[in-house]
Amino acid sequence: METLTFASQLNALTKTAVVILNWNGKDWLSRFLPTVILHSQPEAEVWVADNGSSDGSVEWLSMHHPSVHVLCLEKNWGFAGGYNRALTNIDAQYFVLLNSDVEVSEGWLTPIIQYMDQNDSVGAMQPKIKSYYQREKFEYAGGAGGYMDKWGYMFCRGRIFAETETDIGQYDDIRDIFWGSGAALFVRSNLYREAGELDEDLFAHMEEIDLCWRIQHLGYRIVYHPASCVYHVGGGTLSMGSPMKTYLNFRNNLLLLTRNLPANKLIPIIFTRLCLDGLAALSMLPGTKGIQHVIAIFKAHIQYYLRLPATLKKRRNLKIRKSLHVYNGSIVYEYYIKKRTTFNQLQSGFGK
Repeated sequence: METLTFASQLNALTKTAVVILNWNGKDWLSRFLPTVILHSQPEAEVWVADNGSSDGSVEWLSMHHPSVHVLCLEKNWGFAGGYNRALTNIDAQYFVLLNSDVEVSEGWLTPIIQYMDQNDSVGAMQPKIKSYYQREKFEYAGGAGGYMDKWGYMFCRGRIFAETETDIGQYDDIRDIFWGSGAALFVRSNLYREAGELDEDLFAHMEEIDLCWRIQHLGYRIVYHPASCVYHVGGGTLSMGSPMKTYLNFRNNLLLLTRNLPANKLIPIIFTRLCLDGLAALSMLPGTKGIQHVIAIFKAHIQYYLRLPATLKKRRNLKIRKSLHVYNGSIVYEYYIKKRTTFNQLQSGFGK
């Protein structure tokens, strides 16, 4: 094992680097890292980028997994900042961003790496992501590939809002998608850098969607491959009911839409979303931690306005292309009004 600070640079070259970002996640590492090592080496090198953990993660890695490369950051830089600083020090053709609470399966790397080798038009990919605890079901954060509706709401094949489908092979096709999940994201290293890396202003949540969108602006595809399968616990850092998660999701969604939407759609979509966010806040009010969630959405809007000048400046540096693989309808309307709970019920609403 080698432990590096960012005063030094790594000169090793590898084709594929599986990189796990860790922050006080020793329990997750002890649970899932052995399987990652078993099913990734020697095809890929395994790295852990430690975000200033205080739980003994680095010492534990040194003692139990000397074959794993470790990069030590001086503090918690978040998902985006942690990966950006780590990947600067790793020289590989392909990066695999892998959550610490993911169980990989045998041969999980091969189908995707082979597909990317054979298809230069592909910038990033994700495997099939299923639930660790309900293994027959797709997992919330990724499923069988991510999409966006016309108002900027994100959803997945296999998961619409909190409704997850049972995997019966209905999504066993290789398919272009709008975004790949950061729980297990394969990306070409040169495009990761050319696209501008993960946006550190987002800190955590939806930053992989923003990156995938910017990779599409460069003219590359995002693809889902079902022959690779992983199992994700989810909620390892922030639980589903966390007001902090609500804050990050609402703020970041507005920021990434502002940065990436075509000019003719920017104002109408942002205005509509701001109104719909208000309705969402009202709907959360009666629930558990309702007041906290309402405050989180209010703070998200304040922070959005404060960050708007910087976001518009970033936007000017993009060559924005028409977004492909976007659902032409409203996923909110389809789910809550028409009671459509599966992706296949939405197929007629997709354009190319």
